[in-house]
Amino acid sequence: MGSGSFLKLLANNFDVLAGPLVSLAYPLYASVRAIETKSPVDDQQWLTYWVLYSFITLFELTFAPVIEWLPFWSYAKLFFNCWLVLPCFHGAAYVYDHFVRPMFVNRQIVNIWYVPRKENLSKPDDVLSAAERYIEQNGPEAFEKLISKVFWFKTKIITSIREMQLQYMDLHALFRLPRVLLTPTFWFSCDFSLTF
Repeated sequence: MGSGSFLKLLANNFDVLAGPLVSLAYPLYASVRAIETKSPVDDQQWLTYWVLYSFITLFELTFAPVIEWLPFWSYAKLFFNCWLVLPCFHGAAYVYDHFVRPMFVNRQIVNIWYVPRKENLSKPDDVLSAAERYIEQNGPEAFEKLISKVFWFKTKIITSIREMQLQYMDLHALFRLPRVLLTPTFWFSCDFSLTF
């Protein structure tokens, strides 16, 4: 009964036990050996592995709330890391050559600030000319209606800002803290680094 429960424990926690060995211990050992050899092939294999391992870690950190709901994630990561690490598969080189390298070497720059030229350049594009065009197209009643909506929205924003200020003051009075402790600039100016 004792050895059976031990084997069951090992089987249930195989990913926890084998994961660090496959993804950290063996690659660390192989990387040190690759540094000591003269061959650039093994250096490239382990450098690409560490690049991919960094991508996996960043992916896990970014999507941790989603990943924790996937019961098979740890096993999928273990098998993927085995495929990347084992020299018979050359998985790290394959993923790097087919996915990572094209993304960084052959990247194309996209200008997000591109604004297409207007065909009609005769009228200036300012607020007054836009208001005149709106009145011409929709009539003065629609323009007045639009302005009243804008003012209504503006008063709602100002009211909500005033309510937030009152809540801020209530919070200040509740905790009896100095006002400087409740401002975001105070917290962003603090140095929370630890020195040993």
